[in-house]
Amino acid sequence: MSVPEPLMTDVESACDVAVVGAGPAGLMVAEQLAKAGLSVRVFEAKASAARKFLMAGKGGLNLTHSEEFSSFVTRYGSRSGDLAPWLEKWGANELRAWVKELGFDTFVGTSGRVFPADMKAAPLLRAWLVRMKSQGVHFHMRHRWTGWSEDGQPVFQTEGARVKIGCRALVLATGGGSWARLGSDGAWVALLQDKGVGIAPLQAANCGFDVGWSQGREAGWSEVFAQRFAGQPFKSVVLRFVDDQGVRFERQGEFVATQSGVEGSLVYAVSSLLRDSISRQGEACFELDLLPQWSAERVQQEVMRPRGSRSLSSHLKGRLGLDGIKTGLLYEVLGKDGMADMKRLASTIKAVPLTAIAPRPIDEAISTAGGVRLEALDARGMCAALPGVFCAGEMLDWEAPTGGYLLTACLSSGVHVAQGILDFLQAGEA
Repeated sequence: MSVPEPLMTDVESACDVAVVGAGPAGLMVAEQLAKAGLSVRVFEAKASAARKFLMAGKGGLNLTHSEEFSSFVTRYGSRSGDLAPWLEKWGANELRAWVKELGFDTFVGTSGRVFPADMKAAPLLRAWLVRMKSQGVHFHMRHRWTGWSEDGQPVFQTEGARVKIGCRALVLATGGGSWARLGSDGAWVALLQDKGVGIAPLQAANCGFDVGWSQGREAGWSEVFAQRFAGQPFKSVVLRFVDDQGVRFERQGEFVATQSGVEGSLVYAVSSLLRDSISRQGEACFELDLLPQWSAERVQQEVMRPRGSRSLSSHLKGRLGLDGIKTGLLYEVLGKDGMADMKRLASTIKAVPLTAIAPRPIDEAISTAGGVRLEALDARGMCAALPGVFCAGEMLDWEAPTGGYLLTACLSSGVHVAQGILDFLQAGEA
């Protein structure tokens, strides 16, 4: 039986506020409090800060979105009303101004998404950390938060010891439960539940899905389709879905075929509806329009034209521009007999039926839904069951699609919580 390491008090690390988690939300809390003159220390389980932020920025860092606030706030679904006050105070415009203060210009892409001029995350993060250190923020890497000591102070496991940190307020910004290798492993759930904090179960968000079939086949694509097309994109298609509650989704975009299903931006946009429908009904059936720029009548006319000696694949490519993965999907869904029925083929091109049967595992998801229920916090972001303990970022019970909405709300929540801590400390409640 192993003997636990003795608990040591790290007097030198005593501070006004200890922040657990060096992701965007935690860093924003720390910066805001340091600017207000408080002593702040940031504790991170990994060896470096904001690993998920850096990973998300590898394909071009999507900071926020340029759409009007009235539309922007609706992206947070059932939590729009809760997040609206945060975003009204510090939202997309404030984020762009903040990036400018760090020395980086931004631009709006054709999709309305906002990016730094160089599209990169690393330079922005480096500039941010340098500025925070100049403001007096201290960073402690490889410090994993493991709970509280008997006197209520946070305890951290380091490489050589268990240490207790003295602080007047504690901020938890530990992320959700996806991409555990980057630090968001959801280990905090049990710690907070044991203290009576209300937690909604963590679920995959902005995730891919496995597909299934009603013809007695095993789940996933056929071996032939998976071998030929896994990893290839469906471009310029419209995805339509109506859930069992009557909620409608229709949007044009792109997504990718995986070994067992689908993932990518268009799928992520509808992922919360698909996930919740699967939870209620066991599956979620949606449709793809492979030629959204063509009317159903025109598609049928072109499909029905005589093709002479040409193969059907050549006919579809020549008359409709369909080939590759789109034609492969038609064969996958209809089979050879169905492809020979020209009327059925034409109607399927405009409405390919697919069935999502399960979201991919939570650790593959871009983000998570669930977490600390907002109802478990007071107006300042403090846990009602744990006075002096505040929560920020993705560990809270809200979700949003990709497009800059996740990052904006994480940073906005950091600003909100920082003000809540200042109010708490100024009121002498610590």
